[in-house]
Amino acid sequence: MSAGRPRARLRLPAWTATLYWKFAVFVIVMCCVLATVVGVLVHVLVGRQTEDQARTAALAELDTVAAAYVAGEPLSHKAAVNPADLPASLRAMARRGERGTQLADHRGRPAMWAVTPADGKALAVHLDYTQRADALRGLDRTIIGSSAFAIGLTLVVGLFAVSRITRRLQHTAQVARRISTGDLDARVDDPRVLRPDHAQDEAAAVAAALDAMAAALQAKLHSEQRFTADVAHELRTPLTGLRVAADLLPPGRPAEMVQDRIRSMSRLTEDLLEISRLDAEVERADIDVHQLGPLAERAVQATGLDVEVRIERDARVATDQRRLQRVLSNLVSNAHRHGRPPVLLTVNGLTLTVRDHGDGYPTGLLDHGPQRFRSHPGTAKKTGHGLGLTIALGQSRVLGATLRFSNAPDAGAVAELVLPPPPPERGLRQAAGGDGS
Repeated sequence: MSAGRPRARLRLPAWTATLYWKFAVFVIVMCCVLATVVGVLVHVLVGRQTEDQARTAALAELDTVAAAYVAGEPLSHKAAVNPADLPASLRAMARRGERGTQLADHRGRPAMWAVTPADGKALAVHLDYTQRADALRGLDRTIIGSSAFAIGLTLVVGLFAVSRITRRLQHTAQVARRISTGDLDARVDDPRVLRPDHAQDEAAAVAAALDAMAAALQAKLHSEQRFTADVAHELRTPLTGLRVAADLLPPGRPAEMVQDRIRSMSRLTEDLLEISRLDAEVERADIDVHQLGPLAERAVQATGLDVEVRIERDARVATDQRRLQRVLSNLVSNAHRHGRPPVLLTVNGLTLTVRDHGDGYPTGLLDHGPQRFRSHPGTAKKTGHGLGLTIALGQSRVLGATLRFSNAPDAGAVAELVLPPPPPERGLRQAAGGDGS
């Protein structure tokens, strides 16, 4: 017997997972259960009370009729001896010499029967039960109507109350998403938190915790940014002295090694300063119109590296030439440092693609983006400090561009930079400083 396919699970719509839906279902179910229990209890109690009253009245009428029957007086229209529609159970009780009552029909209408033995026969009385039955049905309709009104009112009031909580929770979630994207100035600012004299609920506690976390994270980040900027700035002075001292060394291999290390430290210092400015979001792009193909070629030439430039479709772009060259030079340098040749730079409209033919980007970089001071693990070339791609990503954000990292199907790392479309010529002239009048 072949194994059967697993049954597909029934998936409810996404909106059924919301607090609104769950609260509405809970209120409706609980109100329906409560209304059913109360309605049944009221119906049973009132029904029993009504039947008891009808039985008492029927027995009282039966006593009067029995006295008239014994005295030989004519019977009323409510009484009869051995009536044809007398219930069989009451007829049997009369034969046994017992008296009793029963709710049954008389000529198609509900009636309360009472029977007693008389000369071996059944003397019966019937009282009309129609009004009492109608009153009981009216009570049932009233219970159903009032229950429906109570359920609707409770649902409306409950949803209004829970909507205030859900709106606050949704606002808190929006602030959390803004913080996760880097907006550390975002705060919930729940009024209940701002007024300690008021009682705080769970939503206010979550908002307060999120605001405290954002404030602590922002303070820590600012402290790290200041530390990075201070360290980089303070390193400039001794590096300048080292550079001058290295120039005084006699020519030779030792002098070349010292000068090479000094140049590496100088580049690291400048990279740290640039990252600190990018983290502080004080960088502003100097936008101008350029032809993208020649701009990419000049950026590659400035690196002095062996890179093939292919211009499939050239385009005019409004960008910052210096920052774009910085992004491209870092991407190309990273491809040469961690990949294998050939390195290819392709221009296709507003998209620039840098690709090498090495082992590709590591999984951590593809999942979390470039991390500073973390270079490619598992490669033979472990030079660099992992700042190149971090700076490229930061400068692309300043340009309003999108930088994506991926691996080619046939091996090789692929960095794709998508520039924003240029604004209209008139808007560009106004942004550059007016129309010249």
